[in-house]
Amino acid sequence: MFTVVDGEIIEEYDEFINIGEPIHPGITEITSITNEMLKNEGVSEEKVANDLKERLTEDTLMVAHNAQFDLSFIYFLLKRHFPSEADDIVSNLNWLDTVTVFKDRKEYPHKLIDAVHYYGVEEVNFHRAIDDTKALYEITRELRNERDDLNEYINIFGYNPKYGVSGFRFPFIEYKAQYYTRSMRSEDDILPFK
Repeated sequence: MFTVVDGEIIEEYDEFINIGEPIHPGITEITSITNEMLKNEGVSEEKVANDLKERLTEDTLMVAHNAQFDLSFIYFLLKRHFPSEADDIVSNLNWLDTVTVFKDRKEYPHKLIDAVHYYGVEEVNFHRAIDDTKALYEITRELRNERDDLNEYINIFGYNPKYGVSGFRFPFIEYKAQYYTRSMRSEDDILPFK
């Protein structure tokens, strides 16, 4: 996670959560994270929950590629440790889903790696949170430079109408069916205005 103020990264937050169980070798193969790394560098889930609670202050803008996943992950992590506060914490944040923006601008596919390739951003070690965050930071800058309408997408998540919304529907997010496009939608035809 990055903390960004006035476009500048002022903090990088990157922790391994040690869940007290060995990870599957397939996970190590994908992420290069080993059981030894978790044992030596991992912190408790409770510490991460406390750190998030401290950082996720009211009106913070959270940016994620497929924000429904990140919002759900954060919410249920906080819910386990702060059951009476989790709803207020996440609902007092603002959420920008870059995959929703990207779908309004570019033809399928829409994974983070597709945005990296499209905008010519330096590739990172995908499947590692801090590296994905670095790529996301650059993609968000490219999206803003391409067309300055990101504020229109705040708290609006597009979803594939064929599959519906994945997981829990948060009442402070506006979910809208989003069909694929073959080119950048005009400014008056973007998902927030439909």
